[in-house]
Amino acid sequence: MFKIVNRFAIGMFIGVAVSCSSPPDKLGSLDLKKWRSDRGGCNDVRSNLQKDFKAVQDELKGKFADDVGKLLGRPDIHQLGERNVKYYVYFLEPGPQCEDIKAKSNAAKVVLKFNAVGLLSEITFQERPI
Repeated sequence: MFKIVNRFAIGMFIGVAVSCSSPPDKLGSLDLKKWRSDRGGCNDVRSNLQKDFKAVQDELKGKFADDVGKLLGRPDIHQLGERNVKYYVYFLEPGPQCEDIKAKSNAAKVVLKFNAVGLLSEITFQERPI
């Protein structure tokens, strides 16, 4: 009986340790710490990381929305589409969104589309307002 309880306790400890770990600072050549620090693209840091982002975008595809959120940080805009499709928007440069996140913005942005089961299926770069 003691062995079962002991194994359970070790399993719980490992589970908590893994789930509480902080997100990595890098993904390939992309500096995730810098990316996460530039909320709304307002500090113009993400624009310099765009090339690195494009280099790792295939590594991001197929990941769950929660995992992408941990890596890239909370999206600047989170939209729900039809049939449980989700969109995460990350601005790449300063624009009207820096004053009011709800303002229409022509600033460059990357849009991540998650399918109905929550897997990242598509990444597009846009400048048109959302």
